[in-house]
Amino acid sequence: MENLPSDWLSLLILTFVLGMKHGFDADHLATIDGLTRHNTRARPGLARYCGTLFSLGHGAVVMAIALGTSALAAQWAVPEWFGTLGALISIGFLVVLGTLNLSSVLAAEAGEMVRPVTIRGRLLGRLRHASHPALIALVGALFALSFDTLSQAAFFALTATRFGGWEHALVLALLFMLGMLLTDGINGLWIARLIARADQAALVASRVMGLVVSGISLLVAAFGAAKLLSPAVDAWGEGKELLFGAILMGVIALSYIAAVRLASRPGVA
Repeated sequence: MENLPSDWLSLLILTFVLGMKHGFDADHLATIDGLTRHNTRARPGLARYCGTLFSLGHGAVVMAIALGTSALAAQWAVPEWFGTLGALISIGFLVVLGTLNLSSVLAAEAGEMVRPVTIRGRLLGRLRHASHPALIALVGALFALSFDTLSQAAFFALTATRFGGWEHALVLALLFMLGMLLTDGINGLWIARLIARADQAALVASRVMGLVVSGISLLVAAFGAAKLLSPAVDAWGEGKELLFGAILMGVIALSYIAAVRLASRPGVA
């Protein structure tokens, strides 16, 4: 926690950016993709809101865990190994997801739209084809029951003790959910649009975002590994979390805009 912003405003901005970044998690994208595709056939009116509902369920669990952890913060000290274990798990998942999604792009046929690959989504069974708003929110809630999300919720709660009590933890968790809601909501709308027009431009757009998600996953994993292995890299990155998050979101946003522009074209040769 010593590397976190020391003022409240910077922490609020960082938390919102982390929420946006979390919304671009490959597992999120793949599950929202599947829910949107299914509901395009089953309930077209609901399809475009799958990303929003997923984020609401996910964020509700984050807020609940953050509130619970903040209530126990005075009696619980974070073990020194907690951060290292969380980093190792995160790096492992990023490498696997980045590699799988890169393979998905490279293996896609010329006329096939690239679909993000998920790991946790395969464990959902029939819920992958949920067609009720409450069930879609439940899928998002189940995704929050992971070490990565638990550690983030604990981060909000324990960091908030610097500035106050449970109210501050709730604000941080809410901002995280809003950031995730923005990216996942837009992603759901975009997927619904691509499905509605599976022309050549849409196929290219799906490959652009597939490569971006894969590349960012692998780059973030590599940087996380470098920080663990090299004290010099760790020291260099200290205090730059907000800058890195802003750069990452800028790259994703520009790539997303480029993909949207491709999908909006009447066709490409």
